[in-house]
Amino acid sequence: MSESVHIVLDETAMAAAGSGNVLASRLIHRAHAEPGWFLYAPACALVEAERSRPGTAEHLAAMPGIIVLDLDLPAALAIAPHETWAAAHAEHTAQPTPDRPDGAIVATTAPKRWESHPVRVLDLT
Repeated sequence: MSESVHIVLDETAMAAAGSGNVLASRLIHRAHAEPGWFLYAPACALVEAERSRPGTAEHLAAMPGIIVLDLDLPAALAIAPHETWAAAHAEHTAQPTPDRPDGAIVATTAPKRWESHPVRVLDLT
């Protein structure tokens, strides 16, 4: 049995997916076609992606391989002190949970921004 793969799209990865980034497209395909691959779109990051690239949110939310994560109370409390909720919600989503004991990897086109954060990063550039 293979291990599950959990990947969180930050807002830059979401915008890249909408503009034809090959690596982002491959992630979406794998999440749809392969068991054990999970691709998450935190709602706050989805909003920011929509602001930077209109149409992105609707496009991603319609894809069957993407799990849109609501801003629930634990997430809201965790991200409230942060300056940008998009990155904070992605970081919160990447943290270990009972369903994801090893956490998740943050997919991004801006890997340097994540250097000081306690997350693993997948560079989509």
